[in-house]
Amino acid sequence: MATPTITTTYAGEKAAGYISAALLSAKTLDESAITIMPNVKYKQVLKTFTASGLVADASCDFSDAGAVTLGERVITPEEKQVNLSLCKSDFHSDWEAISMGYSAHDSLPPSFSDYLIGQMAAHVAKNNEQFIWSSLDTKFNASGSSVVNNASTRTLDATNVDDELADVIDAIPTEIYDEEDLTLYVSPKIAKLYMRYLGTAGYNDMYSVGAKPLNFEGKDMFVAPGLGADQIVAARKSNLYFATGLLNDHNEVRVIDMADIDGSQNVRFVMRFTRAVDFGIGSEVVLNR
Repeated sequence: MATPTITTTYAGEKAAGYISAALLSAKTLDESAITIMPNVKYKQVLKTFTASGLVADASCDFSDAGAVTLGERVITPEEKQVNLSLCKSDFHSDWEAISMGYSAHDSLPPSFSDYLIGQMAAHVAKNNEQFIWSSLDTKFNASGSSVVNNASTRTLDATNVDDELADVIDAIPTEIYDEEDLTLYVSPKIAKLYMRYLGTAGYNDMYSVGAKPLNFEGKDMFVAPGLGADQIVAARKSNLYFATGLLNDHNEVRVIDMADIDGSQNVRFVMRFTRAVDFGIGSEVVLNR
């Protein structure tokens, strides 16, 4: 059971609300930056298709030409959970005690309960964002030569980040270069350096108000908080996948007051959800680190 550390020194009956450190959001999912596959209960087969040499000189006869390769990757969501139990008695000496009611059969302070529910959902979102990109990185590396690796030799800063991005662009296969959903996924560090580069080079106003969409050589850039500091990934959105059962499971927190079940003073917070990530065609992914 989790025992909350209560550090307040307030001695009255009312104080300000709760605050906490900023959390990463699941930005990649929130903005559908990759392909989201809901309603996957057990596993889903990703069919892959590649073809070459289909066009040949015309003749009077049927002449079979070209090659078609069919493949598959299986994406299997794994079950995850959040289980947290708090004892109501731990809050009797806190400044929120009055909001619990005067009966011995009380409940957690409503404002704290609501806040904790929000924080749990936010922590799951943060964990999902980190999971997406760390798991994809593992799968990219496990695929060996099928993913285009563009190893960096630079210590990145605002003076050379454009060269790093250019190297990634150069490594993008010709077959997908003009695809509409081709995206440069960059870490917050890369985005910061690129913004600084643009401002120093006079391409934008460093001190203008409001965030501007990032673009490099005509390719959209997406800032993925879950990427490693020096990482850049070039891929089509339709080639990266996140599979889950129900998307709502990632936001649903069930609160179970155990008083009516076992007579205890405990309150349980429960979340359950499933998730998995994968890519389709490795040769259409450029990985930079």
